[in-house]
Amino acid sequence: MTSKIDYQAPDGLLENRIILVTGAGDGIGRAAALAFARHGATVILLGRTIAKLEKVYDEIEANGGPQPAIFPLNFEGATLKDYHDMAETLDKEFGRLDGLLHNAGLLGRITPFEQYNPELWEQVMQVNINGPIWMTQALLPLLKYSADSSVVFTSSSVGRRGRAYWGAYAVSKFATEGFVEVLADELEHLGNIRVNSLNPGATRTQMRKTAYPGEDPSSLRTPEEIMPTYLWLMGPDSRGHNGEKFDAQPSGS
Repeated sequence: MTSKIDYQAPDGLLENRIILVTGAGDGIGRAAALAFARHGATVILLGRTIAKLEKVYDEIEANGGPQPAIFPLNFEGATLKDYHDMAETLDKEFGRLDGLLHNAGLLGRITPFEQYNPELWEQVMQVNINGPIWMTQALLPLLKYSADSSVVFTSSSVGRRGRAYWGAYAVSKFATEGFVEVLADELEHLGNIRVNSLNPGATRTQMRKTAYPGEDPSSLRTPEEIMPTYLWLMGPDSRGHNGEKFDAQPSGS
């Protein structure tokens, strides 16, 4: 596992790059969208809550970043047709995709597996792994059009070593790690697409608060503080790194 926590991103690192961020309305997704735009990228903001996406859109514009785009989509109810329609729209609008950050995720419940609700399990798997997989398949032609594209899947420490009671969330992250290895190996010969996993670690987000309600949020890094690794993975300095596991914090927590 590797960390680029100390990476110093140059101002124009992502200039002329088109990057799609899922779960861009708040938390890590919002921070990533703002960071990518601040470094020159045209960001496609994808999420299920339009009002949140609009707020991030306005922040990017207020900061003087390239005009972003909004694409509302909810993984829970999305179909294969939705992903292919999205790819068609993005193809017409942009013609290629240089980056894809799969950040959207669902925690489910931290509970003994014996008591896990099967419907909730299916929901978590749909949002965390099935949806992102089929979205990636639909977007692959656009990623291939790029001279240098990066796909980043969000992992977790519980997707690298199983932990009691984390149920569907942990299993979805193990599946994510496996899929990254499969896809990276398949695309290796192309030379212009890299696929990696990134574990954000313990970060001050709503999901973390739900998982650890008794934890002091001020003891955690903010989403903005873990952006160096995200920027490194989306920029040209990470060329040649494919099928690898990265941590956004030194501890990998």
